[in-house]
Amino acid sequence: MRKYIYIGCGSFMGAVLRYLIKNIQIQNNYESIPFNTLFINVLGAFLMAFLLMIVFEDATLRLGITTGILGAFTTFSTLCKEICSLMKDGDYYSAVLYMTASILLGLGAAYVGMLLAHEVNLKLLNKKEEIENIIEQEGDVD
Repeated sequence: MRKYIYIGCGSFMGAVLRYLIKNIQIQNNYESIPFNTLFINVLGAFLMAFLLMIVFEDATLRLGITTGILGAFTTFSTLCKEICSLMKDGDYYSAVLYMTASILLGLGAAYVGMLLAHEVNLKLLNKKEEIENIIEQEGDVD
């Protein structure tokens, strides 16, 4: 039951956060590309990869963050709707550019998130081993 509460609360927070970011006015030279959604999805791809690769003590918390918050924060359906709207308006160049940028930047962000998580996990593992060695040495002294 606890995991459903975490997912529900996380979904609420992710949806509100997406709504707030979506409504920020971003100045850009190419007005037809929805940079807010692009930013949301690329950031979400990075965070999702990072958090799924990082070691969590509490699997329910991890589920609440990834499935709840980030699942509601990122939005594939909005991406598809915006691409279709651009095509409907005859702005095929922007549609293809937006779709390509979303895929390439999203994959790149996810890859960087995985690499960063790997480095963090190695550092945490080294710290844990150092602490265990110190505790073991103190035990040998007594």
